[in-house]
Amino acid sequence: MATPFTTYSLDQLRTRTSAKWRQYGPDVLPLWVAEMDSTIAPSVAEAVNAALTEGDTGYAHGDAYGEAFAEYSKRHWDLNVDPAYTLPVIDVIRGLTSVILELTEPGAPIVLTPPVYYPFAMIVGGTGRTVVNAPLTAEGRFDAESLEKAFTEAAALGKGGMVLISNPHNPGGAVHTREELTMLATLAAKYRIRILSDEIHAPLTMPGYTFISILDIPEAADAIVVTSASKSYNLAGLKAALIVTNPASSEFVRSMKSKYLEGPSHLGTIAHVAALNGGDQWLADVNKDIDRNRHLVTELVTTFLPGAKYTPVEATYLAWVDCRDLGLGDDPGQVFLEKGKVAFSSGHVFGPGGEGHIRVNMGTSPEILTEAFRRASLAL
Repeated sequence: MATPFTTYSLDQLRTRTSAKWRQYGPDVLPLWVAEMDSTIAPSVAEAVNAALTEGDTGYAHGDAYGEAFAEYSKRHWDLNVDPAYTLPVIDVIRGLTSVILELTEPGAPIVLTPPVYYPFAMIVGGTGRTVVNAPLTAEGRFDAESLEKAFTEAAALGKGGMVLISNPHNPGGAVHTREELTMLATLAAKYRIRILSDEIHAPLTMPGYTFISILDIPEAADAIVVTSASKSYNLAGLKAALIVTNPASSEFVRSMKSKYLEGPSHLGTIAHVAALNGGDQWLADVNKDIDRNRHLVTELVTTFLPGAKYTPVEATYLAWVDCRDLGLGDDPGQVFLEKGKVAFSSGHVFGPGGEGHIRVNMGTSPEILTEAFRRASLAL
């Protein structure tokens, strides 16, 4: 029986016009940007098609997204979210940018935990703030010593500041534990550093692991989350996201709502609400596909890239493969592209600690994933 990742053939996927399938020529197999080669949740297709049929294509209105997210959060994570403390925005990147601009001054330090989603550093630079790095451990976890050093450096600047985290972490796929988040929150409070958390990958948490939102950590009462259904439901082309807070940040929410902020499109909102309200079974099937593929990658690395290192991700569909012992330099992704005609994301762009790694998009069929590693082996 076909699953979300096995419904479409390679020939069918090559007819897509999105970035994943158009960035490179037809001779390259693309496993780079975070788009899934999947179906769409039936609830989403039905809701968007109905809106188009009815001509319901005006401006977005109301709190439907916040309400749907609150219900989803309670159902899946037993997390209490008050829709009154949510704010719809066009996408996660714009949401993170808006929070940083609202709550920090020019030059303020923003602590990052590299290797981490590379647009974070772009956001910090683009807003005129200062990057302070707190590298992860070799296992891809928060490092208390590294964080305290970074917070000390940030506090010394005398401009307040924030720590921007990825939860679950991209790349590497770590699901931050309650203990790790409490440690982070305690240190951040000590140095008066506010926590900003990108939680877009939360629904893609694998069996055996439990997602904990920073909003569920008492020591981080004033933390702010930016999230979206776009990653887990493959809706990047239907932009919508949410800023989510606890009551401790109510003043921030009121301030933001009183100003102009680029909100999501009406169709984007319809799609995301339909995903959160009616897409549970489809998402469960997607996570089964990811679970299968994250273990398949273990076999493929052993078979085709002997000497490389990979630990199955705890969340996301993005495998993080350490190729430093393969003798391919700091950017093995470029070597695989040139010699194997397969496109992975180059690890060095994710910041310190990413050199010599590749990020592999596992959101595809086992056949395409296998062919990608076969092509990569041609570089050895």
